[in-house]
Amino acid sequence: MKTITKICIFLCVSSFAVSKTYAQISVGVDISANIAPPALPVYVQPECPSDGYLWQPGYWAYDPTDGYYWVPGVWVAPPNPGLLWTPSYWGFAAGVYGFHMGYWGPHVGFYGGINYGFGYGGSGFGGGRWDGGRFRYNTAVVNVNRTVIHNTYIDRTVIHNTTINHTSFNGPGGVSARPNAAEQAAMREHHVAPTAEQRSHQQVASKDKSQFANVNHGRPAKAAVNKVGGRAVGAQGRAAAASGRAHTTANRAPAARANRPAASARPANTARAARPAARAPRAAAAPRPARQAAAPRATQRAPQARPQQHAPQARPQQRAPQARPQQHAPAEHEKHR
Repeated sequence: MKTITKICIFLCVSSFAVSKTYAQISVGVDISANIAPPALPVYVQPECPSDGYLWQPGYWAYDPTDGYYWVPGVWVAPPNPGLLWTPSYWGFAAGVYGFHMGYWGPHVGFYGGINYGFGYGGSGFGGGRWDGGRFRYNTAVVNVNRTVIHNTYIDRTVIHNTTINHTSFNGPGGVSARPNAAEQAAMREHHVAPTAEQRSHQQVASKDKSQFANVNHGRPAKAAVNKVGGRAVGAQGRAAAASGRAHTTANRAPAARANRPAASARPANTARAARPAARAPRAAAAPRPARQAAAPRATQRAPQARPQQHAPQARPQQRAPQARPQQHAPAEHEKHR
């Protein structure tokens, strides 16, 4: 009887150890910090570069020496069809902030309740779904050019008109969210680690000093890129919206306008505003009066031409001899008579 009891105890302990180890692999803390990460920046999502790519939200990573740095949001190719991305997140527990690396899986798991936007509103994913081995995009929340990618649909029910919270961590002082039943089930599924391309993307960000919070003060210049190694098309806040808007087309403009950052993407208006400045020089060019002032030339010519012609007054000099009085001298004619 004692032997059976010992065997049962051993099996229970072994089972607990295995489940605990699996939990650490799935949702364990990869790195910790003593200070909270900055708030999430607001940025414009670039257009999906290729059919089948999924969106990986931007996040704050941590360097033990230089602190937090921003890893830009990016469109990435999943390792296999049918997999969805669960974003990375920070969680506060036991006096430290722990980083939970994201992963691929058949369902989206718990990501701290963080509202990353673009389909990741804090729980689950509303940006699209797999259908017959092909991913369909919900253009109500993601930026896809429908003239190029046709496997799309519109579902606005995933949009919740609530106060947007840019807090970037879970726990006291941050987002108070706990995994629901579906997220707990997803956490127990088989997970695939980030791809080599995703790891490279973070490494590049870690070498860019302008991405560090101690340099950009929580407003990274490169907030999102269209693909790994691609061009930046978004930035912090409204000022960044203009740069993101500059790369938009007529088809993707509605998607950009749906996001607040894109509202500032009105370079066209600023260009019009610049026109008055261009007209200002014309007003300044009003030195045309100066050309009229050149009229002094006429005044210079007037005194020179006219005086020279009339000054000599040759005619008076010809009349001066008054030859006629001499011809009509009456005295001499009277004498001869």
